[in-house]
Amino acid sequence: MSDLRGHSPRRYVVDVSGKRVLVGLTLEETSEFEDLDSSLPGLADGHDNGTGLVPSAGEGRWLELYDKHDKAWIKWKADLRAGHEGNSPFFN
Repeated sequence: MSDLRGHSPRRYVVDVSGKRVLVGLTLEETSEFEDLDSSLPGLADGHDNGTGLVPSAGEGRWLELYDKHDKAWIKWKADLRAGHEGNSPFFN
């Protein structure tokens, strides 16, 4: 598993409440992601269960939130290119 932190741009938007959030995440999820991102030593530091590195619970949650954000970002960019920016479900 590769360490994605620090290698991808942060993609923030302003939600309907005027709060800065990562595309596809709620304010609470954005806060949780940022907390995890700053506190985890790195995904490459997981433990080996005999079949390879296993992420810790925090790393697993970080990956879950990152994946949710990344998929929403890809969809949002595709919608922008297709001219559907007004109907985006990614803003809370």
